[in-house]
Amino acid sequence: MAADRFDLTGRRALVTGGGGGLGRGMAAALAEAGATVALLGRSESVETAAAELGTPAVAVRADLADRTDLRRGFDDAVEALGGIDILVTSHGIGRPSDAVDHELADWDAVIETNLTATFELCRRAGRIMVDRGSGKIVNIASITSFQGGYRVASYAASKGGVALLTMALANEWARDGVNVNAIAPGYMKTQLNARIWRDDLERSEQIVARIPAGRWGEPTDLAGAVVFLSSAASDYVHGVILPVDGGWLSR
Repeated sequence: MAADRFDLTGRRALVTGGGGGLGRGMAAALAEAGATVALLGRSESVETAAAELGTPAVAVRADLADRTDLRRGFDDAVEALGGIDILVTSHGIGRPSDAVDHELADWDAVIETNLTATFELCRRAGRIMVDRGSGKIVNIASITSFQGGYRVASYAASKGGVALLTMALANEWARDGVNVNAIAPGYMKTQLNARIWRDDLERSEQIVARIPAGRWGEPTDLAGAVVFLSSAASDYVHGVILPVDGGWLSR
């Protein structure tokens, strides 16, 4: 049956940034599809999110901007799961600023968290998956992987890097049965973008006017994409950057 291709029963999924809006939403979607989920993040929100899933879930706290703590957190999560079949890298930060005033310390923090940590997580998961001959990695890119955005130079650079990293890893690991793809969310109603949808109504209205769907995205809008890319339904899909943006990029 076609529906069986989307069944994740018995799969073990690690979702980073699992306490945030997008990560929490995707973790819930994976759990609903049958996966056992571990949430990895730096704040107590991962524990709250794990408790809210209503299914056995693991919460592991780690600062992904700290390379040593990242490795410890990843190992702890994989041990708690008893292995890993799916990795979803949904963590991320932004430091909006005019480029001429953008502090290098902020640049370094964004690149370290959004790009370098994603590479290290993929590499560690990839070692397990390549050796086994199967696995699914879903990175979270952005519409700024395709466009420069506005006053988000470091964020756009990091997400452009995530998109090309996804393609590069797919080129290496596809023959080993490992699918590496990415989702590129558009303007999503999460805390990361609260400075716009909550605090700048004029800018928010301008954004909505350009989105063919006529609204901001919600974390639940990523559910179908992440289940698809984590399931057998996507076994011949490699290196794709899938926009989930309400049609933003088509306009």
